[in-house]
Amino acid sequence: MTVDDVMALAPVIPVLIVERVADAVPIAQALVAGGLPALEVTMRTPVALEVMREMAQVPGAVVGAGTVLNPRMLDQALEAGARFIVSPGLTEPLGTAARAAGAALLPGVATAADIMRGLDLGLERFKFFPAATSGGLPALKALAAPFHMARFCPTGGISADTAADWLAQPFVGCVGGSWVVPKGTPDPAQIEQLAREAAALPRPARG
Repeated sequence: MTVDDVMALAPVIPVLIVERVADAVPIAQALVAGGLPALEVTMRTPVALEVMREMAQVPGAVVGAGTVLNPRMLDQALEAGARFIVSPGLTEPLGTAARAAGAALLPGVATAADIMRGLDLGLERFKFFPAATSGGLPALKALAAPFHMARFCPTGGISADTAADWLAQPFVGCVGGSWVVPKGTPDPAQIEQLAREAAALPRPARG
């Protein structure tokens, strides 16, 4: 699976911080039922790897790992069944390791230098992060202009109210967001409804 394949699955990639393994399957089932199959499980909790393994068993789920910081975490995530890798930034060791492993990597960028580093590593798909505090949509428009070959998944501070503005841009393939799974005890019915609303967000035709 390529990064383009992942970005094409749905307008929104849910960014998930799951504290309990028992919540993994109900969350994944609700998101898939609502039309959001790409699931970014952030490696911020002690149970993240086990959560990935559990979610990977849910039919239709395409599980990825988020907050991957180095080659060691990359290897752990791939062993746990991650089909794509998301990082808050980009280093040469991580980019090189992902390429060697054939992993679909969506690295974080916030500046022109970040994007140029990624291009040097053979990457053209990036996570614009943190989107809201890195200048928002005006900043990404300015960055996208000289890097016409790049496509982005803005993440960080994007909400149900602002997602459509980002998705309307031809250089945006999808957005990442945590609003689809509210904090607290998961409510599968609520998550499925929020997922349906997110999955219905329009995206312009891509050339």
